[in-house]
Amino acid sequence: MEGNIYLPQLARVVAIHEEVPGERAIKTFRLEFIDGDGFTHKCGQCAMLSIFGRGESMISIASSPLVHDYKQFSIMRAGRVTSAFHELAVGAQVGIRGPFGNSFPVNDWHGKHLVFIGGGCGLAPIWPVIQTAVTKREDFGSITVFYGGRSPRDIMYRAELEKLRGTAEVYLSVDSPDDGWEEYCGFVPANLMEKEPSPEDAIAITCGPPAMIKFVIKNLHALGFQDEQIYTTVENKMKCGIGKCGRCNVGKDYVCTKGPVYSWADLKELPQEY
Repeated sequence: MEGNIYLPQLARVVAIHEEVPGERAIKTFRLEFIDGDGFTHKCGQCAMLSIFGRGESMISIASSPLVHDYKQFSIMRAGRVTSAFHELAVGAQVGIRGPFGNSFPVNDWHGKHLVFIGGGCGLAPIWPVIQTAVTKREDFGSITVFYGGRSPRDIMYRAELEKLRGTAEVYLSVDSPDDGWEEYCGFVPANLMEKEPSPEDAIAITCGPPAMIKFVIKNLHALGFQDEQIYTTVENKMKCGIGKCGRCNVGKDYVCTKGPVYSWADLKELPQEY
């Protein structure tokens, strides 16, 4: 970040896709900077998005750093600002500033097998890592993706997940299947235990509802994964992004300056969030 860190850059909404319908709908927005090249980011970082006159909100960047034409954000309708985003149409102008936070140490994982475990809208913060690993496929071992939603209509990035098959092992699950569902019926941690990914030379990256992560961590330990092999993100704790407002503190840490990405070895030393 250079110059005035509080001053957003202008961006234009160039595409909107509804991922999940309903009361807590999720839409994916692609934003292009209007003036200049904007900023570069790393996997796991966030940006502050604003709608002028409505407010601003910290959102995980859901596009790979290897994509330079746009920044992607998947936003659940949950409050004033996020609801305002869901009212936008293609062509609307918004503010964007960032990037904020640390990142997943992707370069340290070269040669490792990668196991991704996501639930609900928790797929968005780890999606840049998945896309980066797939693009640089020769740098990594096997790629396995576990992802689940409450029902088939709650599966976000459905078309993109289908495209991953052949490049990665993709295991989808739902809590409440419909008549056409042919994949796993049950919770994500149970699907993980059934498929039993090996911990040898592997890294596990997880994000989702706190209850899911709690049991994912437990099951990863049962499979032999060590704390140093497990990474997650507490991006929902990010507030101002620069550690000024104090609302992101978890124990001794300001997530805005230390996080949001943590290994489980580091995160378990803090007051438990999960």
